[in-house]
Order: sequence, then C-alpha cells, then structure tokens
Amino acid sequence: MLRSSERFAVIFCLAGSLLVIASFLGIETSTYLMNLIGQIAAFSLLALSLDLIWGFCGILSLGHGLYFAIGGYLVAMHLVKVAFEKTGTPPDFMLFMGWEDLPAYYFGIESFAYLLFVVILVTLSISLIFGYFSFRSRVTGVYFAIITQALVYMAMLFMFRNDTGFGGNNGMTGFSEIFGLNFRENKTATVLCGISLAVLGLSLLGCKKLVDAPLGRFMRAVKEDESRLRFLGFDTVYVKLTAWCISAILAAIAGLLYVPQVGIINPRVLSPELSIEIAVWVAIGGRGSLVGAIFGAIVVSGLKFVLTGLVPELWPFILAILVVAIVIYLPNGFSDGAKVFGSITKRLVSAPQRKLEP
Repeated sequence: MLRSSERFAVIFCLAGSLLVIASFLGIETSTYLMNLIGQIAAFSLLALSLDLIWGFCGILSLGHGLYFAIGGYLVAMHLVKVAFEKTGTPPDFMLFMGWEDLPAYYFGIESFAYLLFVVILVTLSISLIFGYFSFRSRVTGVYFAIITQALVYMAMLFMFRNDTGFGGNNGMTGFSEIFGLNFRENKTATVLCGISLAVLGLSLLGCKKLVDAPLGRFMRAVKEDESRLRFLGFDTVYVKLTAWCISAILAAIAGLLYVPQVGIINPRVLSPELSIEIAVWVAIGGRGSLVGAIFGAIVVSGLKFVLTGLVPELWPFILAILVVAIVIYLPNGFSDGAKVFGSITKRLVSAPQRKLEP
C-alpha cells in the first residue's frame, strides 16, 4: 500500500504526464494558469530541497537561493544563446557592453544535454567545496545559517556587475524557444508545467526512498545528537555532505524549471529575502515531512500570487502574522494540524461528559 508521500508523488507524475500529452493532442489550456501551477511546482521542489537537510539533518540554510539561481542563470544562458542563434538579435547586455559575440563560457550551452551536465557539475562543485569545509570545521546552528546567507548575498553583488555576461542588474530575458517550442505558443506553457509537476513527483519519491534508507536514518541521528554519533566513532561529515549536495542539486533543478516559465532572471533571485522565504515555506508546512514542505510552498506561494495582486502593500504583514501564528500554535507547521485538531475535538467532546458527572 502506498504511503502519503508516495501517493502524492504518483499524483504529481500523473498530472504532469497528462498535461504533456494534452498539449501534444492540441487541447487548449489557460497559459496563465499553466504558468502559475508550473512556478508553484518549481517553488515546491525548492522547499523540498531545503526540507531534506533542515527537516532530516537539522541543517538550516538561509542561502539556498544560491543553488536555485545557479540553475536559473545556466538555463537562461541556454535560452539566450538559442535565441541569438535563431534570430540573430543579440541580447541587451551584449548591446550595452558593445560585444559582438557571447563570452567564451557560453560555448556548447545551446545543447540541453550539456546544460544539464553543467548545472549538476557547477552545483555539485560549489556545494561540495562549501559543505566540506563548513562541516569539517563543525560550523553549525545559527553560524552556519549566517554564512550561507552571506554567501548568497555575495553572489547577488557579483551578479549586479554588467561585465559578467549574465545581464547585470537588468538580468537576462528575450527568450524565444525551448525544446524547439515557441514561448508564444500555449503548448509551451503546458509542457513546462507538466514537466515541472512530473519532476516534483519524481523528486518527492526519490527523497522518500532516501530518508527511508540507511543514509536517512543516519541523517536523523545527526539531527538528534551529532556529538554522540562522533563519540561512537561515526564520521558525520560525509553524511551531512551527501545530504547537502543532493539538496543543492534539487534546488538548482528547481531554478532550471522556474526561469523558462517566468521568462526572465535577474540578481533579485539571489536576494536574502527569497532564501528566508524558502525557510518560511518549510516551517509553515512542517519540517521533516517532505509533503508538508511542498504543502507550505503551495499555500504561501498561492496566497502571495493572489494577495500581491489584490493588496500588495499588506502581503508582508499577512505573511508575518501567518508565521507568528504557526510558530505559536503549530510548532511543526501544518503537519501538526491533524494532531492539534484531534486534541481540540477530543476536549470539546469530553467537556459535556465531565459536567454531567455527579
């Protein structure tokens, strides 16, 4: 019998597959709705990546936007080069800098297979180096969170430079096609949405298998009492490093899925606010439940899309009230909701009985 995580994974995969099939059958869908669902699916994958290390290893990262941006910027490079080769129109940053051609590091990026290889290689290299020295130095808790946020802030300042070949403060846009599909066609939005849902489902299933495996039990042990594990002779560095690198790759894939659906990327994606918001999604949904992190991302992102259109000036206050309420009444997010609701119901049912007792 499938457990809840596996059931949701199957639902996401089936929904994504049906959308892709429907697009090639010519069934019309709402482009706006497909973009909205696809973006939320990418955010859900991003929340899942953080929950893997925070919920199961106890490692809070406030800089996961870095890996999200790596995937986003690399797929933007792919889309920019494809557009440049197809249309002959140079991107804005080339005109601004007076360049006649793209920088040398764009070589081969027009191949999607090569793009995937570079995304994994760059993400793995950065996360491996940063994670190894941090975990080997036993940097933990709030100090680790501060360092991750400093890292993402440093990356944001670098990306604001106009001479990097990544668009500077204006970012990268002007994409024309992906997988040979024109961005102006409704089919493209549906395909990207379907792929995002399917990848989310497969990632959820993979994470569930991981946390149920022996490595997952070691991750929980690290979260509960890392010092005791070290005292017993276990090297916790490689357990944490493995989880950290897998989490980083998932975040990069989320960025790779997100950018084609919004049609632009700029240094704001590296702002500390986004990385903090990822932690808020996981905290609201419930750490250590996988599905809870996805649910938190869906709820908060959905509310943000709606309320920033209706009352944009009130959204930060609404989010703050929601976070405070969750922390006070549901310490482990919505995953505690059923337990708290059951406890309240039990008290309400038993109260009249106590009054009738002599």
